[in-house]
Formats: sequence, structure tokens, C-alpha cells
Amino acid sequence: MKAVPRALKVVKPMQYDQLFFGVSALLEAARRSTVKAVNAVMTATYWEIGRRIVQFEQRGAGRAAYGDELLTQLADDLTARFGRGFAKSNLYLMRGFYLAYRGIFQTPSGKLPFKSGKFSLDVLAKRFILSWSHYALLLSVENPQARSFYEVEALRGGWSVRQLDRQIATLFYERAALSRDKAAMLRKGSRPKQGETPTPEEEIKDPMILEFLNLKDEYSESILEEALIRHLEAFLLELGADFTFIARQKRLRVGNEWYRIDLVFFHRRLKCLILIDLKLGKFTHADAGQMNLYLNYAREHWTHRDENPPVGLILCAKKDDAVAHYALGNLTNKVLASRYKLQLPSPKSLAHEIKTERQRLEHRLKASAIQAASSE
Repeated sequence: MKAVPRALKVVKPMQYDQLFFGVSALLEAARRSTVKAVNAVMTATYWEIGRRIVQFEQRGAGRAAYGDELLTQLADDLTARFGRGFAKSNLYLMRGFYLAYRGIFQTPSGKLPFKSGKFSLDVLAKRFILSWSHYALLLSVENPQARSFYEVEALRGGWSVRQLDRQIATLFYERAALSRDKAAMLRKGSRPKQGETPTPEEEIKDPMILEFLNLKDEYSESILEEALIRHLEAFLLELGADFTFIARQKRLRVGNEWYRIDLVFFHRRLKCLILIDLKLGKFTHADAGQMNLYLNYAREHWTHRDENPPVGLILCAKKDDAVAHYALGNLTNKVLASRYKLQLPSPKSLAHEIKTERQRLEHRLKASAIQAASSE
């Protein structure tokens, strides 16, 4: 099929460039405004959820475990109805957010958006300038003076979440307090480093926004990686009835960090979850440490009482070689570990399958690129 010819130019190139770049800037600004509006409503909603939790807790203040029991029940019920984003740890965060910022309406007028039994989310949203991700990071700062400093500087300098995270991690507050030239240091600190300014697409795909709106974010940045994951999924399912597919690009959050597990299966005979992580580079100790984190999280949050501990599989699909490594999650039961190794496919066969499939996919992608270039 011949390529469709581009429309004839009827305006001068310079005029068209002005139109194109002007429309592009308009769309990017609109996307950022949309993200900002969603973030304001989301932050206000979580503050109000925290307020209502605190008010409800006060009724059962005489019972020591009342708050924990309440959040456990509320987390289960909200998750069942609204999906992700309402784990008990998140509700604790919302509760802490309200307690840290409950004085936000201590204004001269004293007007609150929920007086007389009414509640205005729009009024509340106008009080929160930073995003929910910013506030979640600020709550990790225990020192109230340091937290206030980071909040003021984030507002003044327009810090992104990544920039704020870096400043907190590098003790910018403490360094600024000790600096002889604080003004110069603050000016330098306000300049973002490479990669700290998110694109509109990255802001829209913020996991917290997608979680709040209950939208799926199961995507992969690499076409090759996505194709390998899908092939691996089909390959394991073809091995027999033992592997049952659970999820692709399964998200989890540990503290304020987000992670994705490429594939999650359940092995019926072993009665355990199989977590699979694919790396396009070489295997490193950091990969093993990250998988161990996944296994600990899955054992605590995803494993049922009658199931065995989960197993991790790290696949490194290097261009010239491939490596498969099983992580058994610090199993102390040697018999169970032996059963795992006998029931699961051998690392050698998995590595060979990944290597062969990668070569085939790379050849196909290269051929498609050549064909597209020749048709232009």
C-alpha cells in the first residue's frame, strides 16, 4: 500500500510553524491545567477523608485498637467499591495529612467549607496549591520546621515532585540552615536538574492520579519489552494447566515509591504466586534486591493463609545472552524449596526461550523499520 501523500502546503512554512507550535503549546498548557485541577480535587478529597476518619475515631477513643480496626474495615469496604488507592496505609496517610494540615482554614474569616452540614469540595480544593504527591512526600519529614521550609520553597520555586524528593533526601533544609549565603543556596536549589521536570504525559500518567480516577495504567515504554512479556505470558500458559495468569504490569507501592511487576501468575500445584520481572540489561545484585522487596510485599499483602510463600523469577534478556534467576524469598523450608525447583521450568530453558524470542523480535522490528523507510 502506497503511503498517503501529505496535503499540499497552502501557507508559508514560517506561518505554519507559528500555528503548529502555538497549538502545541496550547495543548500542553491545557494538559497541565487539567492535571492541576484533578490534583487539587484529589488532595482536597483526601484531606476531607482524613478529617472524617479522625472525627469518627474520636467516638471510640476509649478503645486502644479502635483506630486500627476502623481503618482495616474502611480499607476493605472502599477497595471493594472503588478499586485501588484505599489500602490501610493510604488511609493512614490521609489521616496524617489532615492532622498535619487541619489548621489550613484558620483564616481571619474562619470560614470552613463544611459548616452547617454542607461541604464544598471546590472551596477546599483552592487551599491546596501543591499536588497530593508533594504533600505525601512532605509528610515523611518529621521536623515541622523542615516540612514548612520544603513546602514554602516548593511553592516559591515551583519544584516538581522529583525535585522535592531530591531536596529532602539530600537534607537541603539542614544545609541551607548552615550556609553562610542562604540566598545563593536557595537560588541554586530552585533550579531543577535534568529529568526532574515531568512532561505533560508523565503528569497525566502519575500513578496517584490514575489511582484516584480508578484508571488502568498497564503500559510499557518499550515495544520490545512489551512483546517479550506477552510472549513469556503465552509460553508459560502453554506449559500446562499449572500456571494461572493473574496480572500484567502489577503495581505496588512501598512508602512513596511505586514499582511494577511485569507478570504475576499463580501456580496451582505449588499453591503460590509467581512474580516475574524482565530486564533488558544484564543481571545485577540490585535486581535481586528489588525482587526480594516484591516477594516480601506479596507475602504480606497478596498471599492467602492457605498458600505457600511466593516465588520470584528474574529474566535478563541481554542482546548477546540471557539469564534466568529464581528467588525463593528467603525460604527456610528446604523441602518446599526443592519442590519449587522441580515444578517450575528450568532457568536454562527459560533463558533460551527469551534469547530466541528476542532475536526474532529484533529481526522483525528491523525489517519493519526498513520497509517503512523505503515507503516514504
